[in-house]
Amino acid sequence: MKRKGVTMAVSFIKHFLSLWLLFSFNNCYAFEGRKFAESQHTHTTIHLTSLLPAASCKPSTQVPSIENKAFLKVVHKHGPCSDLRQGHKAEAQYILLQDQSRVDSIHSKLSKDSGLSDVKATAATTLPAKDGSIIGSGNYFVTVGLGTPKKDFSLIFDTGSDLTWTQCEPCVKSCYNQKEAIFNPSQSTSYANISCGSTLCDSLASATGNIFNCASSTCVYGIQYGDSSFSIGFFGKEKLSLTATDVFNDFYFGCGQNNKGLFGGAAGLLGLGRDKLSLVSQTAQRYNKIFSYCLPSSSSSTGFLTFGGSTSKSASFTPLATISGGSSFYGLDLTGISVGGRKLAISPSVFSTAGTIIDSGTVITRLPPAAYSALSSTFRKLMSQYPAAPALSILDTCFDFSNHDTISVPKIGLFFSGGVVVDIDKTGIFYVNDLTQVCLAFAGNSDASDVAIFGNVQQKTLEVVYDGAAGRVGFAPAGCS
Repeated sequence: MKRKGVTMAVSFIKHFLSLWLLFSFNNCYAFEGRKFAESQHTHTTIHLTSLLPAASCKPSTQVPSIENKAFLKVVHKHGPCSDLRQGHKAEAQYILLQDQSRVDSIHSKLSKDSGLSDVKATAATTLPAKDGSIIGSGNYFVTVGLGTPKKDFSLIFDTGSDLTWTQCEPCVKSCYNQKEAIFNPSQSTSYANISCGSTLCDSLASATGNIFNCASSTCVYGIQYGDSSFSIGFFGKEKLSLTATDVFNDFYFGCGQNNKGLFGGAAGLLGLGRDKLSLVSQTAQRYNKIFSYCLPSSSSSTGFLTFGGSTSKSASFTPLATISGGSSFYGLDLTGISVGGRKLAISPSVFSTAGTIIDSGTVITRLPPAAYSALSSTFRKLMSQYPAAPALSILDTCFDFSNHDTISVPKIGLFFSGGVVVDIDKTGIFYVNDLTQVCLAFAGNSDASDVAIFGNVQQKTLEVVYDGAAGRVGFAPAGCS
């Protein structure tokens, strides 16, 4: 009996060991599989040719449903889909310099010592530097109709500006070169000037950051941007045609008689800010302050701008936040950043000190210094297998990928209030000079008190939905290609 007991014990132990080994093997395999899955989830593979724009235009095949909505095609002004290109390639250094001018202007507008400036009708060549309005370079434009009979004009669309304006004949002082013939109000039967002393004329102060003035009895506007570009002219009303069926008879805009700047051949600006003179506010009765856009993955493709609703049913919404001194901007509550699937250890106070805005015209996302430092150092560590490259203007986390066909890149996510996490598309992680100098498309602000900015490189392929009436902004992936 004793021997039989020993034999049974040995048999039990062997059986236990075999089960344990099998369990351990399966667990090990499962763990390795899980690690692989996590690796796949936290990194993305990029074919380096996809970082470079194609030589020819390849319009997006993802055309959204436009029923009951105004739909406009969005084009990058420096790409092959653009009719505004002026025969030369835009240099990366130049674009980034323009972008920094825009950011400096935004920060200046939101600074405590920013105030209104007086615009004189005789200020032919300059405006006060302390103005509180911004645009810089602005990358994307749409085509709209103006006047009766309707004439088409290419306008840079900008969520960070309010007043819509276009260059107008007779260009009393000067006009820069633009693609289309300059708008001539005398040839439109629907144009009228706005008179001085009217409530509408008074409203220019909040829309432009400058105190209005008069030329005879006509209201005069003046607006200056971060790169010293400006537009001065008459404040008027005109028929605006977004589509053949979406027409607004009394649209208030600036008719520029003296304009100077680097607007890339566009006829002017389409203001999508939150002021009562913005396009969004002026068309609120029709669209209820709802619009959305999708910026294409590269300058060789196209996106869209819609009014009146979102094309996506899967957008995740975060509440609009209040930005001190920035009632025209769309404020967001950025709460965190993840790199490679792990949320960075950044104190919430880093983001809340100055707040965050989303801006269609700023190219590179700006972060508080402490947040950018954490992002940059983590990203460098996870990309340590690739050789570093020199800094490119404001971008200091750069790599040389010239000896690679594909690269593995950690994913980046932005966290917003309301439990919203926005995964940055792989086309929105880098800014490329050439394959020997590919840089992380984020930069740090110079001061913790400067507002953070969610820029347009990181917005690529997302459908960004602005619901002003409900006080929220939504994000949906894969809105365009």
